[in-house]
Amino acid sequence: MKVNGNGQAKILSQVELDRLFAGFDNDRDRCLFGICFHTGCRISEALQLTVNDVGTTITFRKSTTKGKKGTRSIPVNPALRKILDLYLQEFQPDSYLFPSFHNAREKGHLHRSSADLILRNACERAGLKGVSTHSFRRSALTMMSNRGVPLRVIQKISGHSSLEAECLTHLVSGVAGQGRQSKE
Repeated sequence: MKVNGNGQAKILSQVELDRLFAGFDNDRDRCLFGICFHTGCRISEALQLTVNDVGTTITFRKSTTKGKKGTRSIPVNPALRKILDLYLQEFQPDSYLFPSFHNAREKGHLHRSSADLILRNACERAGLKGVSTHSFRRSALTMMSNRGVPLRVIQKISGHSSLEAECLTHLVSGVAGQGRQSKE
């Protein structure tokens, strides 16, 4: 669900993120949205990850990124490592990191509409409104900017091809919170 009439996904505070992660039913759901938050990736990129894409880094392949602009690898931080380890101990997927359980014969990945439903249910349990799957990406990129991460680094992590990308423009102008004002 987009908020504020501008079609922008809600940016979550750390308190809201904590409530939301507590509202997920299982380690799989925490892992899926943990990857979105800790790497700043899009939900479609997370859903298409394979087990082989995850190690000390998470590799988002060119074929699964928006615009197919390039492969990027994001280091796995300790918080995400803990989430991944809990999930992988419990579920042990063999192909896609988040396999679909509805049609086991096709061996596909969890569908985006299923991820949306998982998030809606977790938001209800956490008492949050206006959150979408893209909220994790916007929150991650905004928090990076607020912590002083250079915009060129955020650009590389997010997979944007230029600093003029809409998301990065919001960070520069401060629209997405207390974003840094320089492009350096």
